Amino acid sequence: MSEEGEVANKGPTKVVKRIFINNLDSFHGKNISKFLSNCVVGASQEEGGEEEDAESVDSDTPVVTKEGTYQVIGTMMNPQAPKPDWVKYVLDSGDRAQLLEHLVECDMVIYDITEDPNSVDEAAWAIESMEAELEHWIGQKLFILVSSVLTWAKSKPLDPAMRRSEEDPEIPFTEDDYRRRKPHPNFKNHISCEKTVIKCGKTNKQQLISYVVAAGMTYGMEESVFHFLFKSAWHGQVDALQCYGTGENILPTIHVKDLAAVLQNILDSRPKTRYLVAVDDSQLSLMEIVKAVSVALHNGKVRCVSREDALLLKDLEDNKRPSPQADFDHLLVNLRMDAVYIKESMNINWVSEAGIAESIGALVKEFKETRKLQPIRVCLLGPPAVGKSFIAEKLCKFYKIHHIKIKDVIEDAIKNLERSAARIDAPEEEEEDDGKAQEDSELLEKINENKQENDGRIDDEFVVQFFKEKLHSKPCQNQGFVLDGYPKTYDQAKALFVPEDDIEELEQESKIPQFDKQIMPEVLVSLEAPDEFLRDRVMNLPEKLIEGTHNTEDKLNKRLTVYRENNTEDVTALNYFDELEVHPHIIDITKDKSKEAENTVEQLKKMIGSTRNYGATAEELAEQERQQAERRLREETMEREQRQRQEQEELHEMKRRQEEWKSRLDEVRREEQETLETQSAPLRNYLMQHVMPTLTMALVDCCKARPDDAVDFIAEYLFRNNPQVD
Repeated sequence: MSEEGEVANKGPTKVVKRIFINNLDSFHGKNISKFLSNCVVGASQEEGGEEEDAESVDSDTPVVTKEGTYQVIGTMMNPQAPKPDWVKYVLDSGDRAQLLEHLVECDMVIYDITEDPNSVDEAAWAIESMEAELEHWIGQKLFILVSSVLTWAKSKPLDPAMRRSEEDPEIPFTEDDYRRRKPHPNFKNHISCEKTVIKCGKTNKQQLISYVVAAGMTYGMEESVFHFLFKSAWHGQVDALQCYGTGENILPTIHVKDLAAVLQNILDSRPKTRYLVAVDDSQLSLMEIVKAVSVALHNGKVRCVSREDALLLKDLEDNKRPSPQADFDHLLVNLRMDAVYIKESMNINWVSEAGIAESIGALVKEFKETRKLQPIRVCLLGPPAVGKSFIAEKLCKFYKIHHIKIKDVIEDAIKNLERSAARIDAPEEEEEDDGKAQEDSELLEKINENKQENDGRIDDEFVVQFFKEKLHSKPCQNQGFVLDGYPKTYDQAKALFVPEDDIEELEQESKIPQFDKQIMPEVLVSLEAPDEFLRDRVMNLPEKLIEGTHNTEDKLNKRLTVYRENNTEDVTALNYFDELEVHPHIIDITKDKSKEAENTVEQLKKMIGSTRNYGATAEELAEQERQQAERRLREETMEREQRQRQEQEELHEMKRRQEEWKSRLDEVRREEQETLETQSAPLRNYLMQHVMPTLTMALVDCCKARPDDAVDFIAEYLFRNNPQVD
C-alpha cells in the first residue's frame, strides 16, 4: 500500500513518497535514483530548495537519507550487482506478479527506456497492468516514461517558409509538436510505448496520471553516450578525437542531474502538459562537442570519420554500453529542440543549462572524480646510479603514468620549438599561428646561443620552463607522472613548483609558501646509498650496459662529486619540500637484497596506493589472457612431464626393490640350507655308525622272512642283535 501520510515521530510533518525506478544500475537509473533519494517531497516548489538537493548528490560518500525524502525501490539490470546505499530494496524484474504488486504499492513509477531495449516492452506491460488494477487502489498514482529524442529523429522541419535564408537555422521542435514526431527506424518500439503510456493515463486521471519525457542525450557524472569521447581524450593515445560523419548535425543534450531535476518537478507539481521535452539550451553540433572535449582533455585536434568507417571502429563497443548501435544512432541524429515548458514553468537549478561546451571544465572535473581518474604524481630523487630510472620505469608501467626524464624533456621541447618555428615559412598557416611560431623561433635562438656559451648545456631558466610545460601537459595532468631525478637542487625545486600567479603577493596574504598544486608531487621519495656502494654497483654491471652512458668510472665520479656539492647537509632539494610540509620517504637502497629492487618497488606501491585509471585496455586484457593461457599450458606441460618422470622413477624403484627382495630371499634360503646341513652332519654320522648297519640287516632279513608283522619282526631283530655301544 502507499506510504503517503506516514510522518516522522519528531519535528514537522513530512510526507513519505515511494518511487519505483527500473534499472537502478544503469547510468540514468543510478544518477536519477540517487538524486531523488535526496530530494525532500515538494522541495522543487519551494524557493531555494532545489539547490540543496542538487548539491547533496555530488559526493560519493555514503548517503544519509534526509527526513521526508523520496523513498526509492527498483530493479537491476544485473541481479548480482550490490544494492545501492540510497535504495530501500531491489525487486526481481523476472517475477512480474511480484513486480506488479510492488508497482501498485508505489506512489510514483519511473520507467527509463533509453538505455536498455528490453525495458520498452516491460514499461508498456507495467502501465497496462497498472491500468487494469485501477479499481483496487485508492488515491492517485503517477507514471513517468523517460524516452529518447530519437522518436523525433525523422520529423520534418517546421515552417520552412519562415526562414529568411538558407543559412538560418531550422525552427526547433517543442512539446506542442509531439503529435507530428516521426521516429528513427530503430526507435519505432519506443514511440509505440510512448503512445501507450499517454493513452493509459487518460483512462482515469483521478487514479492514474502519466507523463512522457523525451530526454536529450545525457552527459555528466561518469558519462554515458559521450563516454567514448572522454575516455579517448583522457588516454590521449590518438592524434585527434574522432567525429562521426561531418559533425554538422545538431544534438539535443541535457545533463543527467538536470534530467533528474525535471523528473523531481513532475513528481512535485504534476503539470497539465503530459508530453515534455527535456533538453538544455545549447543546440551544439557533434563537431562542437567533440572539439570542446578535445580542448579540455586532449590536444584540441578533431578528425572526421565517415559513417561507414565509424561502424567499423571499436570505440562504441569498448564503451560497455547495453546498446552500442543505439549510441551510434544518437550521435548521428540531427535535431533542433527547445524545452519551452520546463524552462518557463519548472523550478530548476540548472547544472549545465548552456550545454557541454560552456560547462566543459566542470564536466571534466566531474568525470574524473566520478570515474576516480585522478593523476598520480611521484618524484624520485637520489644520487647518480642509485636506480631511480629503473624503479621509475617499473612504477610507470604498473600505474600507467608518464616517465619524466631530464634528457627526454629537453629533447622533446627543442623538437617542438623547431617544429613550431618552421611554420614561419608556411604562409597558409599564418592566420592560425597568432604569432606563436615567431615567439618559438626567438626562444629557440636564445637557447642555441645559451648552449654555445655553456659548452652545450642549457641554463636552468630554460630547463625549468620545459619541465613546467611538460608537467602541465594534458597527459601528465590526466594520468600523472614520475619525476626522475629532477629537481636536483633547492633553487630548481623552488623555480619549478612556483605558481604562475604573483608568488610574493600570495605569500604575504597567506604567510605560507605557495606552490603549484597541479604539478606538486603527492609522494616524494629519496633513494639513498653511499658513494662506494654506487661505484661497486656500476663496476659490477656488464660492459654493454655501461658503454655510451654516464656510468663510466670517470663520469660517475664526476657526477657524484657534483651531486654531493649541490646537496650538502644544509641545502638540498628536499629542504624546499620540507618547507611546504611535503616530507620525503627515505629509502636505503643498500638494504634491498631482492632481485631487480623488487622490495623497493613494492614498498613504493604501498606508499602510492592503488591505481587510478581505467585498468587494462581490451588489447592488454587479450594479451594478459594469452599470457595466462600460455603460462597455464606451460605449467600443465611441466606438471605432466614431472608426473611422468615421477611415475617412471617409482616404477624403476619398484623393480629395483623387487629384484633386491628376490636376491635377499634366495640368500636367506641358501643360508638356511647351509645351516640345516651343518646342523644335521653329526646326526648322520651317528646314524651311519651305530644304527644303519644293524637296521639294514634287519630290513634284509625282514624282506627274506616276510613276516605278518614286519615292525614287530624288526623290533625283535634289533633287540637280539643290538650291538654294545661304549
